[in-house]
Amino acid sequence: MRKDSVFRYDASRQWIGLVLIGFVAAALAFAAGTIPAAAVEAPSYADLAEEVKHAVVNISTTKIMESGQGQGLGGPSSPLEEFFNRFFGQMPRTRRKANALGSGFLIDDKGLILTNNHVVAQADKIQVVLQNQQEFDAKVVGRDPKTDLALIQIESSKGNLPDPAPLGDSDELRVGDAVMAVGNPFGLGHTVTVGIISAKGRVIGAGPYDDFLQTDAAINPGNSGGPLFNMDGEVVGINTAIVATGQGIGFAIPVNLAKELLPQLKTGRVTRGWLGIVIQDLTPELAESFGMETSEGVLIANVVEDGPAEKAGLQRGDVITALDGTPVKSAQELSRKVAGNKPGQRIELRVHRNGEKQTVNVRIGEMPDAEGAREGGMEEVLPDAKWGLTVQPLTPDLARRLGLKQDEAGVVVTGVEPDSPAGKAGLTPGDLIKEINRKPIESREDLTQAIREAEGKGSLLLLVKRGRNTFYVVLEAEGEK
Repeated sequence: MRKDSVFRYDASRQWIGLVLIGFVAAALAFAAGTIPAAAVEAPSYADLAEEVKHAVVNISTTKIMESGQGQGLGGPSSPLEEFFNRFFGQMPRTRRKANALGSGFLIDDKGLILTNNHVVAQADKIQVVLQNQQEFDAKVVGRDPKTDLALIQIESSKGNLPDPAPLGDSDELRVGDAVMAVGNPFGLGHTVTVGIISAKGRVIGAGPYDDFLQTDAAINPGNSGGPLFNMDGEVVGINTAIVATGQGIGFAIPVNLAKELLPQLKTGRVTRGWLGIVIQDLTPELAESFGMETSEGVLIANVVEDGPAEKAGLQRGDVITALDGTPVKSAQELSRKVAGNKPGQRIELRVHRNGEKQTVNVRIGEMPDAEGAREGGMEEVLPDAKWGLTVQPLTPDLARRLGLKQDEAGVVVTGVEPDSPAGKAGLTPGDLIKEINRKPIESREDLTQAIREAEGKGSLLLLVKRGRNTFYVVLEAEGEK
C-alpha cells in the first residue's frame, strides 16, 4: 500500500472516531440533563394560538336565488328545462337560500371586520360568530372586487368585543418566515395551521393587482378572509385562494395592501388612479421589433380616446420605461403604481418612441367603475402560407357578430394552424388584426402590401384586438430569427 494511501486511510478513521465521540458526548449530556429538553423538542405554537384566536371571526352568508323547479332534472337553462319550457310553457320560478362560509378578523373595537370580497359579495344576510360563540348580524361597509377585499361591521356589539388583531408589515416578510393561519375551514370553526412564507409577489390571475404571498400553511374553503399571522401575533396577510389540485400551495393578500385601502373602504367607495391605456409586458421579441436594447419596460397596446394618456400625448406603440424616475419592469407593477395615485395627481413617465427617449407628464384620472367566424369565398391565406394564418376582411355583418364597432378597421382571423408561428403566438379565430409592423391594416391590399414589405425579416409585429382588449404579438417564421 502506498504511503499517501495509508495516510488518507488513517485520517478517515480519525475523523469517524471524532464524530462518534461527539455523538456519545451529546447523548451523555442529554441524559445528565445538561441539554434542556426544549432544545430537542418541536416548538409549540399554543401560546400564539391562544393570543390571536379571539380576534378571528367566522362568517356565514345567505343569498336568495331564483331557480326553476326543474333544476333537479338538469339545472337552469339545461336542454331538459328548455324542452319543458317549449312544450309546456315557461316553468315557474322558485326562490331558495344559498349559504356560504368564510372567515374574517376584527381590526378595531367598534366591530369593523376585514375579510374577502367574495365572502360577502351579493349576500342578503351576513352573520358573524366570535370565538366565544357570540353571534351578531353584520353589514357591508365597503368592498373592492379588484383586490378581493371587503370591510364589514357588526351592527350591535353591546360593547364587549374582544381586542382587535394588530396589523403588521408584510413588506418585512422574508421567504422562509414562519406564519400561522386561523379560520373557519369547511365550517369547522376556529382552526389553526402553521407553515412558512413560500414566496412573495405571486401573480395568479385573480385580478389586475395580484401581489400575493404564497404559504404552505394549510388553507381550505372557509379560510377565505381569515388572517395570516407572523410569530409576533400580527396580521401579515388575508388568506384568499388555494390551488385545488396542489398541496401546500395557498395565497394571501399582503396586509400592507389592505392598510392602504382601509381609509377608502371605510367611506364605502374605492377610487383609483387611471391613465386610460392598455398595456402589456415587453417580451424580447417585442423589444427587438420596437428597437429596444432590453426587454425592460411596458408596451402601450392601446390608448383610450379622450383619456388622460391621450391628452398627454402618449401613443400606441410607446414603451414606458420609468414612472417618476423609478424603472418599470412589468405591466402588473405599472398598473399597481398608477392605481395607487390619487386622481388629479401628476406623474412623470419616461417613454421610448421610435428609437427616441422622451418624458411625458400626465395628470392621473379616476378609474371608471366596472363591474370566430367563417364566410365562404372571403378567406385569404397570408403569402407563402408560412405564418399558419387564414384571414378575411371585416364586413359590417361580421363586425356586428364579433361585437365590434361598425367603423372598426382590420382583417379577421378565421383559421390558425396549431404548430405554426400564428398558433405559437396565441392567435385564435375571431381576433382582429389592426396593424402589421406598425402599419394600419384596413383592406386586403393593405395586408398583402405589409406582408410583402416584411419579406425576409423573419418576423411580423401584429397589433391584435380580441374582445375589448388590444395587444401586440410577434410571429416568428420557422427557422428564421
